[in-house]
Order: sequence, then structure tokens, then C-alpha cells
Amino acid sequence: MAYERKEISIESIRRQEDICREIYDSFVSQKNRPLAMVDTYGCQQNEADSEKLRGYLAEMGYGFTQDEFEADVIVVNTCAVREHAEMRVLGNVGQLNHSKKQHPDQIIAVCGCMVQQEHMVEKIKKSYPVVDLVFGPHELWRFPELLLKTMTSHKRVFAAEKSDGAVAEGMPLKRDSSVKAWLSIMYGCNNFCTYCIVPYVRGREKSRKPGDILTEFRGLVEAGYKEITLLGQNVNSYGKGLEEQIDFSDLLNLLCTVPGDYHIRFMTSHPKDASHKLIDTIAAQPKLCKHLHLPVQCGSDRLLQQMNRHYTIEQYLELIEYARKTVPGITFSSDIIIGFPGETESEAMETVALVEKVRFDALFTFIFSPRPGTPAAKMDDPVPREEKQRWFDRLCAVQNGISEELHRQYVGQTLRCLVDGESDDARWPLTARTAGGRLVHCTGDRAALGEYRDVKITDSNTWALFGTIE
Repeated sequence: MAYERKEISIESIRRQEDICREIYDSFVSQKNRPLAMVDTYGCQQNEADSEKLRGYLAEMGYGFTQDEFEADVIVVNTCAVREHAEMRVLGNVGQLNHSKKQHPDQIIAVCGCMVQQEHMVEKIKKSYPVVDLVFGPHELWRFPELLLKTMTSHKRVFAAEKSDGAVAEGMPLKRDSSVKAWLSIMYGCNNFCTYCIVPYVRGREKSRKPGDILTEFRGLVEAGYKEITLLGQNVNSYGKGLEEQIDFSDLLNLLCTVPGDYHIRFMTSHPKDASHKLIDTIAAQPKLCKHLHLPVQCGSDRLLQQMNRHYTIEQYLELIEYARKTVPGITFSSDIIIGFPGETESEAMETVALVEKVRFDALFTFIFSPRPGTPAAKMDDPVPREEKQRWFDRLCAVQNGISEELHRQYVGQTLRCLVDGESDDARWPLTARTAGGRLVHCTGDRAALGEYRDVKITDSNTWALFGTIE
């Protein structure tokens, strides 16, 4: 299969930078700095996209607020993976009527995956007049141009045409954290799982050049970032379509040559493309977190075929077994869908049995949500929601019991953790993460923030560990 890779020219990106300066200059005479709010929904890739939106807004001269009544520009970055996320977005966008009535010149933009769907664009056009600007993920690189057009034309602007998109390098970034960073290594997806809208809204796979990734990665390490998460819809497909002969394991080995005190995580890893080479790389490289997020989706071979996943449960379990044998102490997490069209109770219980066999450290569990435009949305789905909920509750109860038991085994151990934040709980004022991704609520000196420290684990529950920084 041929993979076509397109790239936005550096001249086009510089033109956007010129527009940023033009907008910045227009604010010079104002006494108060204009404010922007970026509201993000969905996955880590959306979070990374919002960092680019904030980067552009900062270059335009905007400060930032989380109060919609203070904001001159509000950007809502949306998700399309489940119906619940879309309904939540639309409800919150509708509520922005209140801030716009108080601030009539306020510009409201809606972007991201949700608005790459034609029916959602039409819905916003007809039912949400409060929205001034709509653009899909493929148009993010020209956000300044679209915002200026909205400002100067005083008309609604829509830019969400169908496209596979292109790689755009050199956009500014404003990151939320100075400790942990997202780093996108590729965009889009070629898998076309029958339940998933992502390939339709994000386009086909496009890998960034390894040299561009290495440059950004080295900059993050030099800036003091301690944990860098590589992002892609299927990181195991990295490298297809590039002139260089490189795969994901090769890229990991390349990045690990950068000196510094840091760890690398990555997601998401598709089981059909996860290889022994990848697992061997995790074992060999001390800077790679000994954790593998490997979405299985269900425990039934028949359903996996219906989902277009291209692996069997036997193949999945072989990967898990090889990883456990090769990487001592490795932890696993996964995604699971309950109630896929045509799923029976016995098949749902196959999934529960798989969870009991693998003993995941954590699960991200969902009840099937039909996405318009996907094959699964057209499949016969006779099982009532109440029955699916019963299966779902059984799955969650089993996983919660496993997580609680696994967490108890940490009590008494001392673990090297990244102290990454503060909490609102005075009893446990700091938060940290183990190399395996477990959340730890800590006591200790705030001076530990942003550093790797040994933490003595003193207690646990289903969702977290508790400890003291030594």
C-alpha cells in the first residue's frame, strides 16, 4: 500500500507568523492585554493540538484565562470519539451565549475532530449562531489566518473541508506543564476499525521526519522536561511513507541517545503492529518507561474480526506473555468496548475472562457509542442499553478488584517516582507517577516538584498509591 505524505511549506508557516505579528500590532494601543481561553476535550493528541493553539495566541499577544466572561477569544477544541463527548461540547458551547451577550465582540471558535464531520458543521451553522469560527484538525496550522478573517470580515468563517491533511512543522507551542510534555510523532490513522471515526476526521497516517522529532525532543530535554510522551493514533506504524528507512523501535533508540534525566512514554500501540522488536527495545533502554498501553477492545475473536482489528486473542496474549518475560516489572493498560453491535452476553464475559487472565494495572472502559459514518453505526444492535450496562458494571467490578490487589503489593516498597504536581488534599499535598504510570499521592517538600524522588509507599486503594517522599 502506498502512503502519500504531504508537508506544509515553511513559507506558509512564516506567513502565519506574519499574521500573528499583524494581530499583535493591532493590540499595541490597547491599555489592557486581550485574553484567550482554550477549552480542550478528548485525547492527548487534542491536548497537544491545544498547545499549538495557545502558542499561536501567545504570539498574537493574548494572555490566558479560564473565565469565559473575561475572554476576548474562546477556542473549543473538540472530540468525536463518543457521542457523550459531542453532546457535552454542544451543551457547553450553547452556554457561551451568556458570555457573548455580556461581551458582544467576543469571538468563539470551535475546532477539532467533532467539526471535521459534515453533519456537525451543519448543526453548528443552523443551531449555534454564537459560534464565529469553525475549523477542522487539518486547518489548525493556519489558525491565525482564519482568526484574522473572522475579526476583519465580521462574518462567520467555516474551514472544515474533507482532507487527509499534511504535516506542519515550526508552529509555536505553549505547554501547560514544565515537567511533562506531549510530542506528536505522527498524525492520522490507516486502520479503519469499524467503530472508530478517527481515520475520517484525522485523515491517513502521516509520520514526522525523525530529524524534526529529534530536534524537538532534544529541546524538551534541554528545557528540563522529565517525562516526554510520544503521541500517535498507532505509534507502531511510525515511519511508513518516509524516505528514511526507520520504524518506531528505531525512533525510540534514536531518542534515547539524547543525554539527560528523563523518561519516555508512548501511546497508542496497536496490537496488530506491536512487535517483539518493540518489546526488546523497551527492555534494553532504561529511559523507556516499563509500561505498555495495548488496547485489546474485547475478548472475542469473532468481535475482533467485526471490529476490523486484525489480531486474535491468542496473538494478543502471546505479546503480553513475551513482554512479561522480557521486561521485568512491566505494567499493562488497555482500552475495552462493551456492547459492540451483535455482542452476546457470553462474548462480553469472554472479555471479563481476558481481563482476569491478563490482570491489567488499569483499564479505560467504554460502552459502545455509534459514530455516524462508521460501518459499526449501521450494524444491527439488538441488545438494550440496560443489558450492556450490566455487562459493563461486571467488567468494572472485576478490574477494580484487580487494581486494588495489584496496588496493595506496592505497600512497603520504595519507588522512584516523578513528582509532577500539587493536589487540593492537605493530607497528600503532592502527586507523583511511578515508571509504570501509577498515581501516587505524597507527603513531602514542595522542592521535590519536577524531580525524580524515591517515595516510600505506605497505603493504597483501587485508584492510587499513597506515600512519603524520602
